[in-house]
Amino acid sequence: MTPFTSSSSSSTASPLLLEIDESLTLIPGLPNDIAAQILSMVPYSHHSRVKPTSKSWYAFLSSKTLISLRYHLCHLSHLLCIFPQDPSIRSPYLFDPHNLAWRPLPLMPCNPHVYGLCNFTCISLGPNLYVLGGSLFDTRSFPMDRPSPSSFTFRFNFVNSSWDQLSPMLSARGSFASAAIPNLGQIIVAGGGSRHTLFGAAGSRMSSVEKYDIGRDEWVAMDGLPSYRAGCVGFLVGSGEEREFWVMGGYGESRTISGVFPVDEYYKDAVVMDVKKNGGGKWREVGNMWREGERARLGKIVVVEDCDMDRPGVFMLDDNDIFRYDMISNSWQKESRVPRKAPCNSSSGFAVLDGELLVMTIMKGGDSTETRRSRPQKRTGTLLIQIYHPRKQTWRSLVTKPPFNCDLDFNTAVMCTIRL
Repeated sequence: MTPFTSSSSSSTASPLLLEIDESLTLIPGLPNDIAAQILSMVPYSHHSRVKPTSKSWYAFLSSKTLISLRYHLCHLSHLLCIFPQDPSIRSPYLFDPHNLAWRPLPLMPCNPHVYGLCNFTCISLGPNLYVLGGSLFDTRSFPMDRPSPSSFTFRFNFVNSSWDQLSPMLSARGSFASAAIPNLGQIIVAGGGSRHTLFGAAGSRMSSVEKYDIGRDEWVAMDGLPSYRAGCVGFLVGSGEEREFWVMGGYGESRTISGVFPVDEYYKDAVVMDVKKNGGGKWREVGNMWREGERARLGKIVVVEDCDMDRPGVFMLDDNDIFRYDMISNSWQKESRVPRKAPCNSSSGFAVLDGELLVMTIMKGGDSTETRRSRPQKRTGTLLIQIYHPRKQTWRSLVTKPPFNCDLDFNTAVMCTIRL
């Protein structure tokens, strides 16, 4: 991720004084530039609790200077953002595993005509979080119980804690592949369709690809995928001018059982496109990544940056096993096995933070907790996080109580990571 630099490279005090009144002292007895460095070390997940301490702290912890200073001093925290449901109805949360701290984010702007947003993509770039597309129900469409793909693009700015609606995608889509290109300030999306989580094997598929320019707030069409592909995953490989956009797995055509029940035909391969500053190259196809009968579909994928020189480490969670993708042999090799097996009929989340793989599981069902002034609320169970270090090949675990007032289903929840 490309760091943000301060407006003055010689001193951290000058941008601070531009944002904070000189009459406001951050820490009595200390110069503001030194006090600012001290406050910048407070984990981002705790900012909402320390802001009310004073007016000067509130002003500094809410300023863009803080983000720049944290990048400059390498005090960034790698945080996990979880969207349990439609972000216009249920607040997304930031989770800091180092401090076992949770922080809610504001609700996304609500459109009174649409509801039930799911299968969207969230992706981070700098101090911003982007929510793209998805599948939803629109009261203006007919029939109303048929889901439609969304082209909405929203951005959450962590500097001022606000949502902005940006230019919509050229093609409405959900369940698609995406990747951010930090050095170019761009986001690529590929494939997708209209499938909703309420309908397991329905919805359209598409092959269109487009690129978003953050500076221009503009979407531009690119060469489409070789075939229709939805439910796929995307990531970048390489650095500098030599970058490739990979799209793996997903489903295309469907078949029916007994001529009635639709069943997806899952892809076993991947497609790759060279990424250039002014556009992209042609797509090339990569052969099947596993043999017939080895597995039905691609599992959950995460990418560890700088895992092997200029090649990232691509890992897959398949049931209770973790596999690593070997690009040379185009095959998945077993890496490790999750120490504690997930309970039956439960889902597992898969994410990467600070180069470590996180396998998340809810260990018990929801229970009821009563408060003095409110009726009993359903709370989710204990969250077990099993953490694997690829280089050391070791496991450790954390246990935390998530703040969600609803069941957390990792099969439908949307997650991404961000450095703040």
